[in-house]
Amino acid sequence: MSATRTVHVVDDDPAMRDSLRLLLEASGFVVRTFDSAGALLAASPTGPGCVLTDVRMPDIDGLALLRRLREEGNSLPVIVMTGQGDIAIAVQAMKAGAVDFLEKPFEDTLLFEAIGRALEQSERLREIAATSEDAASRLAALTPREREVFDLLVSGLPNKAIANTLGGSPRTIEVHRARVFEKLRANSLPDLVRLLLAAEPGSG
Repeated sequence: MSATRTVHVVDDDPAMRDSLRLLLEASGFVVRTFDSAGALLAASPTGPGCVLTDVRMPDIDGLALLRRLREEGNSLPVIVMTGQGDIAIAVQAMKAGAVDFLEKPFEDTLLFEAIGRALEQSERLREIAATSEDAASRLAALTPREREVFDLLVSGLPNKAIANTLGGSPRTIEVHRARVFEKLRANSLPDLVRLLLAAEPGSG
C-alpha cells in the first residue's frame, strides 16, 4: 500500500537526500527528492503522500516552505528535520501546521513513525476532500428555489414558516422539500445538516 504514497524529500545536502531515498525506497515508498524548497514548489506535488524537509536551507527554509504550501492550498502533511539547536524553529513549524519534527541524527524507527502519522493525516484529508466534493456537487444539482428551501430547512424552519418566508403555499413547499431529499439522497433533517457541513468544512 505504501508504494502508492510518495514521500517528497527536500534537503540541500545531497548525501542526506540519497541516504533518505535509499532507506525509504527499501521500505516500499515512492520517493521524490528536491535540492531546494523552490524546486518542490515548482513541482506542485499532489496525491497521497507527505513532505519531509530540512529546516535550514538557503533561499526558502523549511518553515517558509510549509507556509508557502499552505498559502497555495497544498495540504500535503509536512515533517521537518532539524539540526541541534533548532528546536525553537521546529516548535514554530508545528504551530504553523507541521505534523512532526525530527532532530538530526534520528533513528530510522522515529522516521517511519513520523511518516506513518503524516500519511494517516494525508489519507484523512483526501477522504474529507472527496466527501466535500461529493456533497458540493449534490447541492449544486438543486434549483435556486430548492436551494432556498434547503437553506431554510437546515436553519430549522418548519414547512409553514418556509412557505411564509418564500411566499408559496405549504403544499408547494412540501413538493420542493421532497425533491430536496430525493436529489440529496437524504432520509432525515440530520442528513441534510451533515451534507451541508461536508460541503462547507470550514462552516463547522
